[in-house]
Amino acid sequence: MLPCLNKQLFGVDCLGCGFQRAFVFLLKGDFTAAFKMYPAIYTIILLGIFIIFNFYFKFKHAYKLKMGLVFLNVAIIIISYILKITH
Repeated sequence: MLPCLNKQLFGVDCLGCGFQRAFVFLLKGDFTAAFKMYPAIYTIILLGIFIIFNFYFKFKHAYKLKMGLVFLNVAIIIISYILKITH
């Protein structure tokens, strides 16, 4: 696993801390642990799949869907980060 530079330098988790471990849990089939490690893992994967499909197939409201998924991801990441720091 790649170490988090922010955590090494400042001792504080960054907004992306836990993504790699969550992805490994996902590959191992431990879906609950993946969600607990990084709650935005599923919406990030959904966004990635949508972007790949949109590259090959054009959707009518692709920009709106993409931006909606981006804002959803940002909201989940920020909320889970705040919860992680406060607890």
